[in-house]
Amino acid sequence: QVQLVESGGSLVQAGGSLRLSCVASGRTFSGYYMGWFRQAPGKEREFVATISRSGGSTYYADSVKGRFTISRDNAKNTVYLQMNSLKPEDTAVYYCAAGPVIATVDKTYLYWGQGTQVTVSS
Repeated sequence: QVQLVESGGSLVQAGGSLRLSCVASGRTFSGYYMGWFRQAPGKEREFVATISRSGGSTYYADSVKGRFTISRDNAKNTVYLQMNSLKPEDTAVYYCAAGPVIATVDKTYLYWGQGTQVTVSS
């Protein structure tokens, strides 16, 4: 079992930046691939970014590529999402997830956090 707790969500103006954090506890953090997903009101949850167990491989949704950066610190059991050049359409609840493979499909992930709200004002 892995418990995930996100933090760092906030209200920010368009063009601004935020860094989300997700701290894991329980089973060995470094044994899991980690992902970030988001869900806007009235929309389905969508993939944002994912990172391999070592941090050496990352993959992004086209909508965030070049603006968001996923990283991890296995010594701190933490995965990050640095979000720059934020747009109003980035407004959503952001979730981190842990799974056995690197993937963009949410059903692949085994454990989920409770989410953190990001609101980008125009």
